[in-house]
Amino acid sequence: MPEPLLDVRDLRVSFRTRTGAVTAVDGLSFSVAPGEVLGVVGESGSGKSVSMLAVLRLLTNPNVTVSGEVLFRGRDLLALPDKEMRAIRGREIAMVFQDPMTALTPVYTVGWQIAEQIRAHEQVSRKKAQARAVQLLSDVGIPDAASRVNAYPHEFSGGMRQRAVIAMALSCSPALLIADEPTTALDVTVQAQILDLIRELNGLGSAVVLITHDMGVVSQIADRVLVMYGGRAAEEGPRRAVFHGPRHPYTWGLLDSVPRVGGARLRRLPTIAGMPVSPGNIPEGCAFAPRCRLRHDRCEERPALSGDTHLDACWLPPDDRAALRLTARSSASAATDMDTEAAS
Repeated sequence: MPEPLLDVRDLRVSFRTRTGAVTAVDGLSFSVAPGEVLGVVGESGSGKSVSMLAVLRLLTNPNVTVSGEVLFRGRDLLALPDKEMRAIRGREIAMVFQDPMTALTPVYTVGWQIAEQIRAHEQVSRKKAQARAVQLLSDVGIPDAASRVNAYPHEFSGGMRQRAVIAMALSCSPALLIADEPTTALDVTVQAQILDLIRELNGLGSAVVLITHDMGVVSQIADRVLVMYGGRAAEEGPRRAVFHGPRHPYTWGLLDSVPRVGGARLRRLPTIAGMPVSPGNIPEGCAFAPRCRLRHDRCEERPALSGDTHLDACWLPPDDRAALRLTARSSASAATDMDTEAAS
């Protein structure tokens, strides 16, 4: 196996609050190889965005504590001086932020902000940087990019701002792109264009960490999948293995809740019982145990992420997972039908 481009080891992020410390990321470890696309999935509050902000050292509030190791090309990003980290951030590692409405400065034109990003990391003239900004905006689907490059963020719709943020992230052809819900505010046509751009960047050798709720996007573009729950890794493995042979009950629930094109039509999609765990109330054992229909006594202990290339953090017997998934699915469907009848 090639040496990982990004190797995160035992990452922990906690927030100091009036009621005590709240752990948002709890011992997360994963790696990304050069040229690989890692899809990170999980419900809101599972720690996906916070963990990536910690990787880029963007959690600067004094009430935040970050520990562990984040090795990028062999260097621990958490231990680098600020000046060296600024040189890496945006040039070697770029991020597409989740909220496009606040990612752009309102008092500068969109083109100026993209050109500034280019000139901050490359020795190019202002004219060439502006020309590249126009090309990037055109690539992400902004109509009449030559004139819109001089527009201010408030003159762009939410979807157009999202595309401008993506253009900025791609401007320096980073070795690693972290994309946090890059297609959320876009229609399906532009979404396909953005995915093509990410594939193109990946084809040039760049690695991608794609955070998304859209399992369809993950199935199209990811090489490996990391499933997170409660700030921890629940399952990790090759895309085909995770989609066709999921091992963790939480992954079963995520996949079963996706509508199917073929097969019998269901009255209602199965749902995962209960509510996502709060960062301040994560149990000592398995974080998913309070919602799991197959929980047992050993779930009081915290399972370690284990396996060969397909890893999971669950105490269920490995050889019985397929049969147990059918049991859990039948139980979830029955509970969903009861809820439907009660509501009607």
